[in-house]
Amino acid sequence: MTDDHPPVPDQPSGAGAPAPGAHPGPEIEAEWSRAIKILDGATEICLACHVRPDADALGSMLGVAHALRGRGARIVASFGDRPFEVPRILRFLPGTGLLSPPGQVPERPAVMVTFDAASPDRLGLLEPNAARADELIVLDHHASNTRFGTVNLIDPAAAATAVLACDLVDRIGAELSRDVALGLYAGLVTDTGSFKYPATTPAVHELAARLLRTGIEPGVVAHELWDRSPFAFLGLLSAVLGRARLEPGATAGRGLVWTTVTRGDRAPGRLPFDVSESVIDVVRRTDEAEVAAVLKEDDDGRWQVSVRSKGTADVARACVALGGGGHALAAGFTGSGTADEVIAALRAQLAADLGSQ
Repeated sequence: MTDDHPPVPDQPSGAGAPAPGAHPGPEIEAEWSRAIKILDGATEICLACHVRPDADALGSMLGVAHALRGRGARIVASFGDRPFEVPRILRFLPGTGLLSPPGQVPERPAVMVTFDAASPDRLGLLEPNAARADELIVLDHHASNTRFGTVNLIDPAAAATAVLACDLVDRIGAELSRDVALGLYAGLVTDTGSFKYPATTPAVHELAARLLRTGIEPGVVAHELWDRSPFAFLGLLSAVLGRARLEPGATAGRGLVWTTVTRGDRAPGRLPFDVSESVIDVVRRTDEAEVAAVLKEDDDGRWQVSVRSKGTADVARACVALGGGGHALAAGFTGSGTADEVIAALRAQLAADLGSQ
C-alpha cells in the first residue's frame, strides 16, 4: 500500500475492501476471492498459529476467531505446543478461552487457516493436520513463506500478519469489535516495534487509529506486553547482561553483541521460558553493534535464537540459512550444541552474507 492510501473510515469498510497496509494485486486478489468463498461455505473452520506464539500470531488468530463466531460455522483455534500454554504476557488477550489443545483439532480439517507461520514445521504438533486439510488458507507476511497452502494470502510488505487479518475481517463483512481489534492491535504494535520499524507507514498508523477507535487503551496493551515481569526476572537479567559479549569485528566489522539465557538462569525463580523473550530488546540497544543476538535455552535444551539488526544487515537471510526465518531486521532460528557452536554458526553466516554485498 502506498503512503497516499486514503483515510480509513471509523467503521468496517465492508467485504472486499482491503485494510490499510495490505497490498492487493491481481494474483492475490484471486486468492482472496477463493479464501472468502471457502470460508463462506464452511461448516467448521480450524485456526492455527505458529508454536510459541507471539502477539502477532496469537492476536491475529484470536481476532479472526472472534470475527468468525456467530457466522454458523464451528470454530476450533489452537497452536501446536506441548505443553499447551498461552504465553504469560499474552493472557490478557480476549478469547484465550476459545482455544483448544492441539489434540482436539480434527485430524483432517475441511478448512484450516494458519496465521504468521512461514512454513508448515512452524505449526508444531498441528503440521500433520494442516497437511491433511482439504483447504489450507495461509495468512502471513514473511518473505520466507514457502506457500504451503491451497490458498496463500501472503504479503511481505504488510507490517504484520495482523494487517492481513484485519483485511480478512473486513472481507467477510464482520464487525470490527473491541475484542477483534485488541488482538489485531497487539500484533500490529509488536511487529512494528511500537511503530519504530521501517514498515510503519502512514497507512499503518491509520489502521492503528481505526483499531483504537473501538475503545482499546494503548497504555494497557503496552503495560501487558512490555512493562511487567516477576521480581525474579531482575536477577535473571542481571546474570544475562553480566555475560554479554561485544565483538566489534564481527558482522563484517559492523559489530555483534550477544548473550545467553540458560535454564539455570530461570531455575531459581521458576521462571517460564517466555520471560526471556524481552531480553533482546535490552541487548539490541548496544551502540557498537549492528546485530544483536540472544540465545535462549528452552526446556528441552535447545537454543531459541533471537536476532536483530539496526538496518544494514539482513538477519533474515542468515536465519533462513540456519533453518529459521523472519524479517530483515528481526529473525530467529533454533540451534543445538553449545552456545559457542550456535553463535559461531550465526557469526559465520552473517560474515558470508555481508561479505557478499
